[in-house]
Amino acid sequence: MGNHKYIIGIDLGTTNCVLAYTEAASSPSEKADIRILEISQVVSPGEVGEQALLPSSLFLPGPHDVPEGGLMLPWSREEPDFSVGSFARTRGTEIPHRLVSSAKSWLCHDGVDRTRSILPWDSPEEARRVSPVEASARLLAHLRDAWNHEMAAHDPEARLEEQDLYLTVPASFDAVARELTVQAARSAGLEHFTLLEEPQAAFYAWLESQSEEWRDAVKKGDSILVCDVGGGTTDFSLIVVTEQVGNLALKRVAVGDHILLGGDNMDLTLAHLIRAKLPEKSRKLDAWQFRGLWHSCQAAKERLLGDSTLESEPVVILGRGSSLIGGTLRTDLTRKEAESVLLDGFLPLCDASDLPKEGARVGMREMGLPYESDPAITRHLARFLMRQARPSDTEGQGGSPTAVLFNGGVMKSPLMRERVVAALRSWGGEAIRELPAADLDLAVARGAAYYGLARRGQGIRIRAGTARSYYIGIESAMPSVPGVPTPLKALCVVPFGMEEGTEAAIREKEFGLVLGEPAEFHLLASTTRREDKAGEVVEDWNEEIDEVTTMETLLPAGESGEGGKIIPVWLESKVTEVGSLELWCVAREDQQRWKLEFNLQEREART
Repeated sequence: MGNHKYIIGIDLGTTNCVLAYTEAASSPSEKADIRILEISQVVSPGEVGEQALLPSSLFLPGPHDVPEGGLMLPWSREEPDFSVGSFARTRGTEIPHRLVSSAKSWLCHDGVDRTRSILPWDSPEEARRVSPVEASARLLAHLRDAWNHEMAAHDPEARLEEQDLYLTVPASFDAVARELTVQAARSAGLEHFTLLEEPQAAFYAWLESQSEEWRDAVKKGDSILVCDVGGGTTDFSLIVVTEQVGNLALKRVAVGDHILLGGDNMDLTLAHLIRAKLPEKSRKLDAWQFRGLWHSCQAAKERLLGDSTLESEPVVILGRGSSLIGGTLRTDLTRKEAESVLLDGFLPLCDASDLPKEGARVGMREMGLPYESDPAITRHLARFLMRQARPSDTEGQGGSPTAVLFNGGVMKSPLMRERVVAALRSWGGEAIRELPAADLDLAVARGAAYYGLARRGQGIRIRAGTARSYYIGIESAMPSVPGVPTPLKALCVVPFGMEEGTEAAIREKEFGLVLGEPAEFHLLASTTRREDKAGEVVEDWNEEIDEVTTMETLLPAGESGEGGKIIPVWLESKVTEVGSLELWCVAREDQQRWKLEFNLQEREART
């Protein structure tokens, strides 16, 4: 594990970022002390404060948006031209076309070039923009600088870059989104780190809070649903309790599809509700005003969910022109309104057989984030659990959970948690129980730090590996038929649960790799096919396998300069220690190797 001084868990969240840490040299016989870094950040122009949460907001001010010197930080030699954190969110709400938020959600949007400067998405052409990768890198760089200022000012060995780092990502992030997260971290100067799924991190936080008593809280055969509803995504995972050599053990057996549904959708719905409450002549808000209203509703919702004594919260809409009397509109979001919208709209009671509703899609739409068409989280949960119920499973794959652990800021509300439990019980889980979660704002970072301890033998580890099976598309060897595309077979290159740091060589099948011309490979994945082995070919997958992206490589034609030459190769896959995926072509004759590079650019539209 190296001679690190600290083990650090970083929650790079859609709404907030958190950093937790503990000493790497703590004694295995003592309970580790996991602490939260109070992160220095600009809280108002010229004022720096320390807070446990760093809002995942990036503000890109214009020439007159902030007083001179207003963005200085303790470690700045000269004033930055951007701001991250508390003030960025507050000021960005007032000037929304200069605010970058939900960058994490954009990292997994395969319909855009996530390495190009596209955010803020709906900002004017002349506005400053950054890429989702760059926005994420700036958040991580701020965490790095805040840590180094506080912990390494007089101790170079304590610099963040030199520590044992664990960076969390949604379990539903595919290989491309993980690779983009890796790019963002390396752009922030972080080279040595490991990716960890957020639902696992939340469960690790529960283990840390229970200490040795966790074995009394669960039993062999238990299936624990981790229900993680954050700002941008909804993640479902199942962890089963097994037995090894007479001791209880834990295994993550399933994860859900990527569901772009969370607090952002709720805030948008509340914004529409508030607009409908305005006087009729004031309801026509332009895009700038409505985005500001959206962010104001987010703040009001968080305050209402975080303080049960509040009955309402003010919402302010900044004026544009003379049509709004006084320049500003003010109204209230009541607790009753918020709870009605959130419970009935996003957590309706439904049958276990109810699936998410798929409405007819409009042929042309804005290229914003591809939110789920059905906002009912309970229906997405019903589909996830239905997919896991397989009679052929021999180890118990957890289709009917016996316990639930909640995570994510949305689930801080007892009413939200109670509604999910009520739905699970109505589906036949009458005895399902809720495990007491740690602080939902801090759990993921704390759990990531605990995972670092567990890797050193100072805690309980969950057996997991990859959350998906991965495949390469193989074109069928059959004559071309006009108007009929050649069918693709799916070659499994990474089986479900393949551990980090392991490799799989597929030598029993050879493929032709073209020299001197671009060669394209389709990367496919499945969260439901858990029995496929490396090298297995699937011909009919019944929509169980989806395309993730393409991989492209162009090999030199050699001294002859002739293109189109085909070299026989076999494939080799590797899940790196970081948790990202590598795929290689290996020449049969001379063992020359070529890495298949992910195509991270905008996916071309296909008919």
